[in-house]
Amino acid sequence: MKEPEVGIPILFRCPISLDLFKDPVTLCTGQTYDRSSIEKWLSCGNLTCPVTMQKLHDSTIVPNTTLRHLIDRWLQINSSHGYDLDYFQTVDDSFVVLKHNLQSKESTLESKVEALDKVLALSKDLPFENCPLIQLDFFQMILELALNDADERSSFEENVMFVEKALVCGLKLLPFSDLGTLNMLKQDESKFTILFKKGSFMIKKSLCHYIVAISSSLQLKELLVMFGKSKILVQELVHLIENKLDGYEESIKALSALSSVEQNREVIAKENAVKALITYIVNAPKCEYRSLFGLVMAMKTIEALLVVESAIEDVLDHPNGVSEIVKMVFRVSSDNEASESAMNCLIILCQDFINAREEAICSGILTKLLLLLQSQCSERTKNKARMLLKLLRSMCNGDTK
Repeated sequence: MKEPEVGIPILFRCPISLDLFKDPVTLCTGQTYDRSSIEKWLSCGNLTCPVTMQKLHDSTIVPNTTLRHLIDRWLQINSSHGYDLDYFQTVDDSFVVLKHNLQSKESTLESKVEALDKVLALSKDLPFENCPLIQLDFFQMILELALNDADERSSFEENVMFVEKALVCGLKLLPFSDLGTLNMLKQDESKFTILFKKGSFMIKKSLCHYIVAISSSLQLKELLVMFGKSKILVQELVHLIENKLDGYEESIKALSALSSVEQNREVIAKENAVKALITYIVNAPKCEYRSLFGLVMAMKTIEALLVVESAIEDVLDHPNGVSEIVKMVFRVSSDNEASESAMNCLIILCQDFINAREEAICSGILTKLLLLLQSQCSERTKNKARMLLKLLRSMCNGDTK
């Protein structure tokens, strides 16, 4: 270890290298180290804090922004003593240059793609809490660039790779950015739809993730309603699901997100979403774990849409409509949500339609419900099963409409 240099406060020195902190980070023990030093310590297989020797129950390292700012201030005050500010300035300047390369009309498409590759790499390595990618608002800039290409119809095909990478970069930065930034899409809703319609499957999948992110924020509800009322967007999502094209699983999530708002349900139902979802359930692999989440989302979306009369008609008219919902009651036996959604659908259908009750009974609903009552499912799910059994029993006793 190096001997301490006179003049540098001890709190500004890394306990491992004894050098001035360049990128201070804190462990779960509360001790702060320079990032390069502690990462080297951990990479050697050490599972303890170098200073306290406490066992690390969590190896996460958190940027110490307060200490970083104090050191920056101290360096500015003492710059006359010969301390080098270049390191700290160079880091931020490189991001400014990177942003300029992406925004400049003089930059070639190839150089812009390379810039996005750098952003992707930096998004994995740098601490987000104090990262220039966030401070310089790369997220909004990158999203704007991707959307602007939707208008440039003549050059869109050659720009596909750029748009694909831009949207992926945006998704990497999204969890660390202000979700309210997505409200910019209110002015560019048509661009979003155009991009979805003519974009590659990778572009469509990324845009589905943006829709899901939008549904997670109350401040973006108005934007979610705008997307849900877009017939073109809904048609594209339904087309992917119905034909099981690349991105159909992401499309189910996006359609479910749009259906979470009541104002959207009539438009979504009228675009044959229920038929597409039932077809998906019919063809979904029986034992593939990867498909379980899709089945749950599909079932919950159908449940949400059954407040619309045309959606009910689509289930009743589909040759496998009621029977597939019956299968879902105990198809995903370990998932209470799927079972509850299926039973909620059957309650809606069986209350008003005798043919739905008859088809449900013929499809083995009584056996499914009895199995569910004997399973390890939640009490809430069992209560739902009892409610449906009571409704069906009333039919058998002649108490039907």
